[in-house]
Amino acid sequence: MIAAPPTATTTAAGLSADGDAGVAGGTAPASSGGSPADGPPFGLAVVGTVVAVVFSAPLVYLAVRNGIELETTVEAITSRATLDPLRRTVTLAVAVSATAAAVGTGLAWLTTRSDLPWRRLWRTLAPLPLVFPSFVAASALLAGFARGGLLDELLGPIGVDRLPDLEGFSGAWLVLSLFTYPYVFLPVAARFATLPPSLEESARLLGRSPLRVFRSVVLPQAAPAVAAGTLLVFLYTVSDFGAVQLLRYDTFTRVIYGSRVTNPGRSLALSLLLGLLAVAVVAGERLVARRRTRIEAVRARRPLQVPLGRWRWPAFAVVVAVLGSALLGPVIVLGWWVARGLLGGAGSRSGNSVVTALDDAGIGDLVVPAANTAVIGVVAAVATVAAILPVAYLTGRYRSRVGDAANALVVGGFALPGLVIAFAIGYWALRSPASGWLYQSFPLLVAAYVMHFGAQSMRASQVAVAAVPRGLEDAARMLGAARWRRLRTVELPLMLPGLGAGAGLVLLSVMKELPATLYLRPIGFETLATEVWGAASEGYLARAGLGSLVLVALSGMLTWVLVVRRSERFD
Repeated sequence: MIAAPPTATTTAAGLSADGDAGVAGGTAPASSGGSPADGPPFGLAVVGTVVAVVFSAPLVYLAVRNGIELETTVEAITSRATLDPLRRTVTLAVAVSATAAAVGTGLAWLTTRSDLPWRRLWRTLAPLPLVFPSFVAASALLAGFARGGLLDELLGPIGVDRLPDLEGFSGAWLVLSLFTYPYVFLPVAARFATLPPSLEESARLLGRSPLRVFRSVVLPQAAPAVAAGTLLVFLYTVSDFGAVQLLRYDTFTRVIYGSRVTNPGRSLALSLLLGLLAVAVVAGERLVARRRTRIEAVRARRPLQVPLGRWRWPAFAVVVAVLGSALLGPVIVLGWWVARGLLGGAGSRSGNSVVTALDDAGIGDLVVPAANTAVIGVVAAVATVAAILPVAYLTGRYRSRVGDAANALVVGGFALPGLVIAFAIGYWALRSPASGWLYQSFPLLVAAYVMHFGAQSMRASQVAVAAVPRGLEDAARMLGAARWRRLRTVELPLMLPGLGAGAGLVLLSVMKELPATLYLRPIGFETLATEVWGAASEGYLARAGLGSLVLVALSGMLTWVLVVRRSERFD
């Protein structure tokens, strides 16, 4: 039998005399057979190489297509007209990343390590803004603040006749910040839930205030998870099209999509530049991550719960305000669309009631798309975690050039627009010997999701792998446990909260994904995202609102069952 893991490998001895965490400046002891100085096992390196080759397909596609029109590529990349959208893209990405990091980390701490009222409810609801497609979120914002919109109707009778203009940078920043903070929340909440309370209790006994304990003890241990989520927010913002298009803020993706028909050579060149920018950002993040001290800590049975005292209800109000803006506000607008349809106002393009619209494509017709959405979301999430875990081991346990290359390719692909990923996969599928059955097949669609959203699982998986003490693996090896048994009985149980957080991000993103689904889906395969897109494109706002509400409800149920509920088993 394998001995049970200790409650914590880091104790009060790790605190310096002034109460700061000693792990912040120390190093974890190296263990035999698994130190970073050792090379990775040959089999693991081979698997990592295969993953790197597969995930390089979109960039290779862009390189091949740009190589055919090299002169156009050079001209587009060096043009002065490229600099302004590049500057706006980076500015927006930095602003959104900083906001999402602050909001996501704060919500994660409040819902996992404080006595916030109804914290389990907020922990379930907090990831759900991620499920809104950016075009739906931006449409809801515009509909809410537009003249004749919901807020205008509510505030007009009390004398408010002018609402702020949320187009441009301010609108794009607000929408993307509110709907991307779950990228930070999920991995950080998973990390907070696994931290042992011994360090914080010791620091408090040495006279440190709760704020300083958080800054000097808790935050350094969660820093890799915060960095993981913030990187995803940056890459998502760089690749987003729906929100910036509707809110009229000219970023790289607007230029790429705007020129894809009139000037396809420029569109491909800028897509390649966007991919190279993402790879450079990921490589820089890896260099910074390697300089961080690796902290090993096995969690206790329950994380420390910090009483908020007089700040309990102000914190509650902040959480309600954030989730009200990110979740309740869009849901109210979507419900308003449906209600207006029921009253015969704007239910359909022809002005009929929503009942007539639902006769054409009613709630019963959403059952199959909802089932398709749930199935392909779960399959893609599991497949992504399985594909990414070997790379997470290469980068989390060893110093491996193969792992670093695979990591850069996996995470860099997230910055590419989904349509570019779909074009790349379709291009290679049509040139494969199996093109007859592979193109527009279920496996190819899942592969597109894995390539596009692998980054969302990568950093959460790396944090989960790095947080497992090597001493436990050494002890299991000395007791005669084989490699697969050690993975199954020792490592995976400790990594499950982090892996579940990564799978949850993939699940929510797959459920709302549109461009790759439209291009690669099998004939007749409909999801809730395609239903919402079709209804919105045709002007059936009630049907679009109803489909979006079903999408949010389904996402909440799956997030609770597959992510939050399982992670709470470790609380």
